[in-house]
Amino acid sequence: MSTSSRVWTTLRRAAVHAIPTVIGILVLDFLLLQLMPGDAADVLAGESGGATSEGMAALRSRFGLDQPVLIQLGTYLWHLAHLDLGMSARFNVPVARLVLDRLPNTLLLMMSAMVIALVAGVVVGCVMAAFAGRWVDRALQVLVLLCYSTPGFWIGLMAIVLFSVKLRWLPGNGNETVAANLHGLAWVFDRMRYLVLPAASLSLFFVAVYARLVRSSLLEVQRLDFIRAAAAKGLHPIVLQLRHALPNALIPITTVAGLHLGNLLGGAVVVETVYGWPGMGRLALEAVLGRDYGLLLGVLLLSSLLVIIANVGIDLLHAWLDPRIEAH
Repeated sequence: MSTSSRVWTTLRRAAVHAIPTVIGILVLDFLLLQLMPGDAADVLAGESGGATSEGMAALRSRFGLDQPVLIQLGTYLWHLAHLDLGMSARFNVPVARLVLDRLPNTLLLMMSAMVIALVAGVVVGCVMAAFAGRWVDRALQVLVLLCYSTPGFWIGLMAIVLFSVKLRWLPGNGNETVAANLHGLAWVFDRMRYLVLPAASLSLFFVAVYARLVRSSLLEVQRLDFIRAAAAKGLHPIVLQLRHALPNALIPITTVAGLHLGNLLGGAVVVETVYGWPGMGRLALEAVLGRDYGLLLGVLLLSSLLVIIANVGIDLLHAWLDPRIEAH
């Protein structure tokens, strides 16, 4: 099967599976959210200092919370079919606007963390495989184990204490300098300064995972016959590693990276909260605290679509890395 045929087969398969998958996720999330105590009316009444029973009833009627659960679900799906995510009960603005305003920040944080994790993980894994069994390998394995086992929120807090409070090298809160009115490269560099600590904190766990996976994959690939044959032809070890061993070892890495996108979104909730990063993770936390189920469902919907799109991209990358792979 040609590469273009594999691409179209992968895209058709994704289109067939994506719609029922997203609907199933939304229905399950909607029903699970009904098990949470309280609702948006309770939170708004508590923030206002109190409310009468008539006022609470009016709030629930306004948000549609007085309807049976199945009717609420049907109404939500009907509006969703018309590309309407509804209004946020807490912010009183369309959910789509809130989610789309935060989406670029979350994508920037996630992609930066994923690039750091992949690059650092592959480099560290290659070094570990090249010095397998030696002191360099053992030292890096200890470092990797520390990154793997240390909680992300603790890493974030310690990074703020060290680099923001003590050394004053990098900012530890927000995503850009307030009221700086920067433009062009100055604005880009300013955003990058705010991005360094959150992206590094989010990526450390995945650096450890990819480094260990690259090491084991390379050691396994190096024992295969075609690698031995290439070495017998007198190829330089660097050429042997980069052109023959590493592409085959990257296939499980890309698979795991696709599966980790959901974990990245989950980790973004913690990282965005610690660093005050205005993204979808922090928005989801605000929706949970405010019992704003419509807003939370909008965040979950977009998150599900991002994971599905990313996994399609991973399948296409597999087809490019290894032409023997066929989509079924």
